[in-house]
Amino acid sequence: MTIATGKILYNRLLQLLLRPKRLAALEACAIGLVAGLAAMALGESVSLLGGWRQQAARLVPAYIALPTIGLIAGVIAGWLAGYVAPGSSGSGMSEVKAVLARVPMPMTLRLAAVKWLSATLILAAGFPLGREGPTVQIGAALANQFSDWFPTSPERRRQLIAAGAGAGVAAAFNAPIAGVLFVVEELLQDVTGITLGTAILASFVASAVARIGGSRSWNLNFEAHLSNIIHNSFSVPEIPFYLLLGILAGGLGVLFNRGILLSLGFYRRFFHVALPWRVGLAGLVTGIALATLPTVFRDNAGLRHLLLSGEADWQLVAIVFWVKFALIIFVTGSGAPGGLLIPSMTLGSALGYLVGTLGHQVLLTGSPSTYAFVGMAAFFCAVSRVPITAVILVFEMTSDFNLVLPLMIGVVTANLVAEKLDAGSLYDRLLEANGIHLADTTRSPEPWAELTATQVMQRRVETIASDLTLDDALQVFSQSSHRTFPVMADGKLVGILSQQDMVNRLPPGTNERLLVADVMTPSPVTAIPEDTLAHILHLLDRYRLRSLPIVAGSKLVGIITRSDIIRIEAAYLNGKENPIGAKTATSHIIYQTRAPEIGRGRLLVLLSNPQTAKMLMQMAVAIARDRDYEIEVLHVIVVPPHRSLTEATVRTVTGERLLRQAKNLGLVWKVPVHTQIRVAHDICAAVLQTIDYQHINLALMGWRGSSRVPTEWIFSRLVDPVIQQANCELVLVKCNGRTQFDRWLVPLAGGPNVQLAIELLPALTTLSHKPLVSLCQVFDPADRQPDLSTLDRAADFLDPYLHGAITTVPIYTSSIPEAVLNYARQDGSDAIVLGASRAGILQQVVNGNIPAVISQNSDRTVIVVRGSRC
Repeated sequence: MTIATGKILYNRLLQLLLRPKRLAALEACAIGLVAGLAAMALGESVSLLGGWRQQAARLVPAYIALPTIGLIAGVIAGWLAGYVAPGSSGSGMSEVKAVLARVPMPMTLRLAAVKWLSATLILAAGFPLGREGPTVQIGAALANQFSDWFPTSPERRRQLIAAGAGAGVAAAFNAPIAGVLFVVEELLQDVTGITLGTAILASFVASAVARIGGSRSWNLNFEAHLSNIIHNSFSVPEIPFYLLLGILAGGLGVLFNRGILLSLGFYRRFFHVALPWRVGLAGLVTGIALATLPTVFRDNAGLRHLLLSGEADWQLVAIVFWVKFALIIFVTGSGAPGGLLIPSMTLGSALGYLVGTLGHQVLLTGSPSTYAFVGMAAFFCAVSRVPITAVILVFEMTSDFNLVLPLMIGVVTANLVAEKLDAGSLYDRLLEANGIHLADTTRSPEPWAELTATQVMQRRVETIASDLTLDDALQVFSQSSHRTFPVMADGKLVGILSQQDMVNRLPPGTNERLLVADVMTPSPVTAIPEDTLAHILHLLDRYRLRSLPIVAGSKLVGIITRSDIIRIEAAYLNGKENPIGAKTATSHIIYQTRAPEIGRGRLLVLLSNPQTAKMLMQMAVAIARDRDYEIEVLHVIVVPPHRSLTEATVRTVTGERLLRQAKNLGLVWKVPVHTQIRVAHDICAAVLQTIDYQHINLALMGWRGSSRVPTEWIFSRLVDPVIQQANCELVLVKCNGRTQFDRWLVPLAGGPNVQLAIELLPALTTLSHKPLVSLCQVFDPADRQPDLSTLDRAADFLDPYLHGAITTVPIYTSSIPEAVLNYARQDGSDAIVLGASRAGILQQVVNGNIPAVISQNSDRTVIVVRGSRC
């Protein structure tokens, strides 16, 4: 075979091995192998050095040898953990959980080596801690180092670290299934296929290596003593005692967790010394405690062996339980590098033995050793809040089906009691004590997937009426680029009509007799504005949809299509952090009341001035009654820019008084009124955010019309941004203090905004008993035959709705503002309604002339209407 042929075969073999699934399997096996060897080496080292400690205690008086060994081992281990590899102190389990939640923490090969050496020293010295915490951190650190040697994606790195942690648990207990479940329940909370598969394979390999290598794990220790254990059994009368055991385990587990946290705080507050001296002190106290206990308890496994043999004296067990309980808490607070799961299981076995002894004396049945196994799992669960892992772990170690039901009773009870007393596992509390809150740091790997429907949806939705004939529907399709239309009836979404619906459900030659309602897809799949983009994607894929209507209550507020999502994904891939212009939280709600959501739309009214609030609310109620809208009343409290919105102290007395008056008016006129008070650095930002979040159809705002407005502003510094950015209809009111509106002047200039002003007029004129409406239009003086059709059409439209007189007036002048002001003065108008849209009048508004002239020279109420721009 030539060298070239060999290279070809090598490259093909490498390609086969590096396929994603095969590479994942190889990585999992490698991680499991290394983690298993590390756990085996740790167990053998602890056993060897622990034997020397026991021998030293026989050659030298125990009250000298044990405290001395504890002190020296603690100082050395503390020095290693504090100076050689900071981050290796403590259990290590909470640090791994934080790393999996994407909190930056060290996970290096040096940390793994220091963790192994320091854990060996403190465990061999008799510290009442376990080796499962170190094995988990070592496994995770080795997996992280592996991903550095063979670069991979951040998410894949996270999965490898989780597999390494699971392998550490599996190797510590010789329980591969429990290792996987612990990763799922406590560390990662991720069950995607590749994550779960990697963790399973790594845990299996690690457990196999530990077993083949003769690791001195709990499983093998149990097997060595099973011949001396009374056969585990269960009977119905024992259920109350297992419930009692679960209750005690849950309560004492919470006490244990809180004791750990208090111990950490105690060391930080009163022992301002380096880590080596803190751990050394813990070793000294441990040595003194072990020297005073019977010889059998000088080995960490001594208590477990005695309990599982069923030959322990219950008084001695009770004493040892509380001594160990206090000692574990004291030692853990020092930062000694050791785990807490095995100690918690030891305490649980003692507690279970005590309850089992009581049950045996009362019922004359049952074995205390059975209760010891159940107590082991129950206390384990109360500390770490992993009920499934706790049951499977003890079952894997005993392989006794008779234990399953007692385990489930005890573990579930302990978990319920513990969660009721203090929710959250010990590892969450340890992280919180260090200022790390996983709920605040966990982020999705695809930031765009956390967007909400509100940020992505199109607000302008082309809809079709349900009572439209199919001939008319075909015309709508032919004139639009859309292939799917939401179907509306009485302002509510009732179905979806697509071209495919018309093809599949329409019999030939029957389109003239059928309506849209006959062929549409009723009760369509919808989403709400708060749904995430990930959920939207799921719905689109699950139901094979091309678009998804977004509804708020019974109102259609937007629609999302597949092209919208592709646009967002492409923007993020191109490095745009804010591709849709999504607004950040620029205001904060501090007071809110809600009414029934029964309207067909929502009207926002901003109340700030008590003198004009009543008039604005009367206008809002009039419009809401006419359109069947709900009213959202907003009051904004401005906070200086240098102060935090969430921490600012504000007075809400004025705002609450205004909102109460608004609610009372709504009750009188039977209009639903929602209220809210927001704090913000800028009023217009709060208004825009409310319009966006509450899906406002029309916003009503007061406008001072001051003559001191800078030339760069059309209306005012506060109003202009709302006019430019709001995606709803706007009604701006310059109040003059009058409460009676009998004479209305409406200048006409054509366009949709003027039409909107005319459509609002019937509602607004309900504020007067006998309204007199003047419709005027300005013409050039040279135009001797003006087109009066606009005036006539407006009068014809208003005539059926108004209960007062309508006058049409053509005005011949070259100055539109001057003509409007003069006629308003001559006619005695109370209010002027402007719908600025055509070039002439719009140009005057943009230049600032009309609002400035009216503000300075007229005492009339001015209402400016602008249509939706979404």
